[in-house]
Amino acid sequence: MHSRIREERQARDESQADLADAVGVSRQTINAIERNRYDPSLELAFKLADHFDCAIEDLFNPETEGANAP
Repeated sequence: MHSRIREERQARDESQADLADAVGVSRQTINAIERNRYDPSLELAFKLADHFDCAIEDLFNPETEGANAP
């Protein structure tokens, strides 16, 4: 699943640690999501969408799995 978390976080000039604190996870979790190595739980996906004031679909695209992997 491709994530737009890094782009959204950088647009707000937030560090991974800032975002992690805001949604209640570790910085390592945010790093793993940004690198498309970890799919967040539904609860965490909702928290991230709420934090960025957008829909979950704006942050995650399951149809591009592997297409934009590093």
